[in-house]
Amino acid sequence: MEKLKQRWGIESNVQIIIILIVFAVTGSTASYIGKPILHFLNITTENFSTFGYWFTRIVLLFIMYQFLLVGFGWLFGQHKFFWNFEKKMLSRIGFKRFFN
Repeated sequence: MEKLKQRWGIESNVQIIIILIVFAVTGSTASYIGKPILHFLNITTENFSTFGYWFTRIVLLFIMYQFLLVGFGWLFGQHKFFWNFEKKMLSRIGFKRFFN
């Protein structure tokens, strides 16, 4: 636990628990609301190929996850941690120029 607290720059075990809960809630929520959004947009395996459907779903889930993570982080009082986490993650996949 101490290594994780030091790596993430947090001070208490309660923060670790809250952060892990936020990650779990965000992933579950993104997955849960992804299917209705695709249905609303009429994106199904019948309209798209199976590959196209899953590619679109994964991209949609990735985008939703980014917004939900910061939102749930704010709701749970950990906005600073999750905003820094988002900036770090997005800069690693090529969006670094947006955060300088």
